[in-house]
Amino acid sequence: MISWGDKAKRLLKSELIKRGISNADLALMLNELGVEETKASIDSKISRGSFSATFFLQCLTVIGCCKLEIEDYGDTMLLAADNNVEYKNSSNGK
Repeated sequence: MISWGDKAKRLLKSELIKRGISNADLALMLNELGVEETKASIDSKISRGSFSATFFLQCLTVIGCCKLEIEDYGDTMLLAADNNVEYKNSSNGK
């Protein structure tokens, strides 16, 4: 089974590739947000797959990813992110 870190790493890398954003671009975008990161530090974090939820959310925010959908099918977890999908509201308020 793939580790949680690998799943997070794959999701972040796929979203960067989908948007044509390099790690150098990501560093600049994060710096504009006030998050001090370098290309080298981002390369290292993503390569290891061990980064904080805070870093993950900061990255998704600056690249414009507004929604994540995670579905679990047995031992395989499918991860998808889309910035153009509206959230569904449940009828019972949960």
